[in-house]
Amino acid sequence: MANPFDVIVIGGGHNGLINAAYLARARKKVMVLERRHLVGGAAVTEEIFPGYKFSEFSYVVSLLRPEIIRELELAKHGLEILPLPSTFTPTLDHDYIAFWDDHDETRREIYRHSPHDADAYDDYGFQMYQMAKAIRPILSMIPPDPAALSFTELRRLLQLGQFARSLPEKTIYQLYKLMTMSAADFLDEWFDCVPLKGTKTASGIIGTFMGPRSPGTAYVLLHHYMGEIDGAFRAWGFAKGGTGGVSEAIASSARALGVEIRLSAPVSRVIVRNGRAVGVALENGDDLYADTIVSSLDPKRTFLKLVDEKELPDDFVDSIRRFKTRGSSGKVNLALSELPRFAAFESLVRHNDSAAPMRALRGAVSISPSIEYIERAFDDAKYGNFSQRPYMDMIIPSLIDPQMAPPGKHVMSIFVQYAPYNLNGGWNDARREAFGDAVINTLAEFAPNIKSAILHRQVLTPWDVEEITGLTEGNIFAGELALHQLFFLRPAPRWGSYRTPLRHFYQCGSGTHPGGGIMGAGGRLAALEILKDEK
Repeated sequence: MANPFDVIVIGGGHNGLINAAYLARARKKVMVLERRHLVGGAAVTEEIFPGYKFSEFSYVVSLLRPEIIRELELAKHGLEILPLPSTFTPTLDHDYIAFWDDHDETRREIYRHSPHDADAYDDYGFQMYQMAKAIRPILSMIPPDPAALSFTELRRLLQLGQFARSLPEKTIYQLYKLMTMSAADFLDEWFDCVPLKGTKTASGIIGTFMGPRSPGTAYVLLHHYMGEIDGAFRAWGFAKGGTGGVSEAIASSARALGVEIRLSAPVSRVIVRNGRAVGVALENGDDLYADTIVSSLDPKRTFLKLVDEKELPDDFVDSIRRFKTRGSSGKVNLALSELPRFAAFESLVRHNDSAAPMRALRGAVSISPSIEYIERAFDDAKYGNFSQRPYMDMIIPSLIDPQMAPPGKHVMSIFVQYAPYNLNGGWNDARREAFGDAVINTLAEFAPNIKSAILHRQVLTPWDVEEITGLTEGNIFAGELALHQLFFLRPAPRWGSYRTPLRHFYQCGSGTHPGGGIMGAGGRLAALEILKDEK
């Protein structure tokens, strides 16, 4: 008897939904199984406190591939990205640096700190644009295996070689530096201004268990620079309705294409017969069968929990065990009675106008006054403690999308580093609250009214992220974006093409090429490979 489904996708995060939608476009009968009561994985919006809606985990959008938005007609299904117009960084002496959506205004602001850096900023921006433009085709490329000798892999290697040959010599040299340098060393080559370098280097440590002076963080900086909205590089935005709005738009598109999405349906294991994946067993005791099984979960959860290790080659299992998934990020979500008043606003008004503070609050606020500040925050983490004075990246969604909070009230989303998953003594309720206190105490140094403005707070550690979303160790990229875990090495040597050692079993999550963030490339590319194999 024929299987009721052509494909079963495990996990209803954005990559799983995208994978299902593309397969359904090819007239496949697809079912998505999601363990939670809503789709989205880490890209969800929830009303944590009555009347207050939060992008609970992921909170900004930029990396979602334009071809996915276009091909799945996500705008028609409700996707709307509201640009973040600025980045505001207060400093410890109550000054600030700001980056506005007006280039000339940003340049004047940088000139106030350093005429040299104002001149260098244009060259830096052009250089990073060139790097992002050069590497963008790789995001849509199936990683070739340089050790394989098959015709398909040799053809991919040739395509990669032709791509590299098309790049200017200077670009190749710069890319090599970006792949190997630390974000701090890279930025030191360009700029002198301390808060400018602090703000920029923060993009190199987001989601990593590395400090700004750790080799390889320059690539993470570039990874975030590749974000774009409507073709504008380095543009970040907030999805209307929160990041759950992104997931719901993808799910709506998938359903319109015929995908069946089953919620509250956790998978306990993949059913394997004679080296082939044939179905899944649910925790409720049901068995479901399909011709092809796809996992959008992270590699460790996929291969070390859903599959019996005896079904997999020993070297592959060893590689997955060594795959780095060290969680380093926490999240604090606040419901506020009033907006934060930063001490730096006095300087901001003096150098701009009375409307400048509200403009700054409509964008991102970064607590990253210097490279040294972030490096000291990392010092706490590398010895097994959470940062006492952490790096924070904050937005106030209710200023951009008023439906996120009751009238006159606000929600604030605070991304925090560092909070190691493997905390000395482990995480518990007391340690969670102590971590939340460290975040609020640090924020109060810059915005003195914040403590009296808090109505409710939610504190999430990497342990909480793992428990709720299923991401191993709460790693937001489903695996670190380190050089030894990129391209054909992601997640394991010989298995960077979305296939697995089991026949008819594929992976499509952020633990595959090209990596994490609300990007969706893994879901799309895996679907294209599945369809190619069927031919």
